Amino acid sequence: MRVEIVAVGTELLLGQIVDTNSAWIAERLAAIGVDCRYQTRIGDNVTRIAGVLEAALARSQAVVVSGGLGPTPDDVTREAIAQVMGVALEMDEEALAGVERALRARHREVSPSNRRQGEVPVGARIIPQRGGTAPGLICPVGEGAIYAVPGVPTEMKEMVERAVLPGLRERSGEPATIMSRVLRTWGAGESVVAEMVGPRLAALDAAGDGAPTIAFLARGLEGVQVRITVKAVSADAGREVLDREEAELRELLGAYVFGVDEETMAMHIGSLLSARHSTLAVAESYTGGLIASTLVAAPGASAWFRGAAVSYASEVKRDLLGLGPGPVVSAAAAAEMANAIRRLLGADVGLATTGVAGPDSQEGMPPGTAFAGAAFPGRGSEAVGFEILGDRQRVRELGTMESLDWLRRHLEKAE
Repeated sequence: MRVEIVAVGTELLLGQIVDTNSAWIAERLAAIGVDCRYQTRIGDNVTRIAGVLEAALARSQAVVVSGGLGPTPDDVTREAIAQVMGVALEMDEEALAGVERALRARHREVSPSNRRQGEVPVGARIIPQRGGTAPGLICPVGEGAIYAVPGVPTEMKEMVERAVLPGLRERSGEPATIMSRVLRTWGAGESVVAEMVGPRLAALDAAGDGAPTIAFLARGLEGVQVRITVKAVSADAGREVLDREEAELRELLGAYVFGVDEETMAMHIGSLLSARHSTLAVAESYTGGLIASTLVAAPGASAWFRGAAVSYASEVKRDLLGLGPGPVVSAAAAAEMANAIRRLLGADVGLATTGVAGPDSQEGMPPGTAFAGAAFPGRGSEAVGFEILGDRQRVRELGTMESLDWLRRHLEKAE
């Protein structure tokens, strides 16, 4: 099934607002196995919106429109849809009642412009609001359909999950269950990951229709995600295929894979520590507490995370952690700090960072110079260096993820 996305709003064309709605909707469509080959941004003009919708329906079975359902004169999505359907707008009492309830809850009067939000094209059904004032619309057009949702991201997401995605599944008429699984990777760019998975992609392409599909998504500090989507006659059959494909991809990607679906790096590290009943303590310098913040975001972190010391100044490293003479921006210092924080907080494993976030050099080291150290029971300590490009925040963020990933790989090897 093919579905197109249309984002309405002149502010999108002027660059005043970034169109994050289309990206989110496209991701959700892909997750249920729906093809999205076109996305369009269009200004607040009835004729142009109608033209875009007609072109979309000529290519696809359904269109998801976000924006233009508000009360102001430039909110003309309803009028454009009515034009495409060849019908008039009429007041829908249920829609109007929803608008009035929402406004009364906010202690606001119902103005004539607000009443416009109760108008719907003849033959359309509303998607009741649960957070704002503008109801969504489900509009049949020949064999196709237009799903219109508000442009406010929170309202849009709620309606898409509640009404649009189930409607599209039903409209597709496919008895299959559509299931996806995401493998999360760190340490290789999107192009490299795609090349590594290339042999499997070729095999699936050769298998033809009905084979699982694989897609890639670079998510910045979340790494590169590899999504597997399958269509199966049952959930059990789908899981069996997903298990098989995950095993194939893990064989190709190796240690780059750190998590599945919603499993973050911190959650995975926590599971590794919990499996061996171990605890972790952290000493941070240039990362400035980002590692600790990332770790405590994982549910249940209190079971394995002892705490952290942000030893930003050199004298704090020496006074609090007992760092000896010599450079503080070095592999030796990172290893020594890891040992010290492990002893100081009574943890099984210690992790430390030291480096130069910038913009100035330190100890002759340029910005982006970074080191991580780790200390393990019975194994002593180790350290590694990184060269990170970017501004201060980028160096801190990437340094946090590189350090955690390095620790993660050590913990996996020790299993």
